[in-house]
Amino acid sequence: MVSEPRVLIVDDEEDIVEFLSYNLKKEGYRVESAFDGKSALDVAEYFDPHLIILDIMMPGLDGIEVCERLRANSQFDNTLISFLTARNESFTQVTALEIGGDDFINKPIKPNVFKSRVKALLRRHPDLQKDEGSNIGQFGKLEINFDHYQVSENGKSVNLAKKEFELLSLLASKPGKVFKRAEILGKVWGSDVIVGDRTIDVHIRKLREKIGSHYIHTLKGVGYKFDY
Repeated sequence: MVSEPRVLIVDDEEDIVEFLSYNLKKEGYRVESAFDGKSALDVAEYFDPHLIILDIMMPGLDGIEVCERLRANSQFDNTLISFLTARNESFTQVTALEIGGDDFINKPIKPNVFKSRVKALLRRHPDLQKDEGSNIGQFGKLEINFDHYQVSENGKSVNLAKKEFELLSLLASKPGKVFKRAEILGKVWGSDVIVGDRTIDVHIRKLREKIGSHYIHTLKGVGYKFDY
């Protein structure tokens, strides 16, 4: 069974912690925070995060020292650690990675880049990997079981007609790619079936009503893309 992702954010600047927490909670993650190194170690003990976003420059225990202590504790052998820093000196990055860091996220932080890096990191955690052979896609709060034609949004089942599901599956198969209308018609309805462009529009409208309007984007005169 795949666990719900748990992320601990550690930074002495409260506005940064609030900003990052807000963005991750929108993605459905469980989030805890700490504002100094000692508190980070205490929170990590009971929260047992999959990922720790750890600022390097903090008063008292800095991020390097916190990382060293975490890596000395077998409880956190699988815990991913991404350093958060505005410093660009190469020695800082080398040192941080040598003592057990997994990645770097640089300030100033762009929300979409931040969320993408977090998602990529969490895919590496053994507790968050899908069972081998499963064909389930997780897109923020939207989950698609491609084998069983099942969709849920924020944990609630969504009832889709077959063509609606096939259309969603096609778009979600390559997030960010723009699918032209002719390609959608050919892959979802087939070349042997004569349907008008209006058919796509109707199915897109129904999908947006059922899963939310923010997943499917229109590029006028071109086609549609799926993003999250």
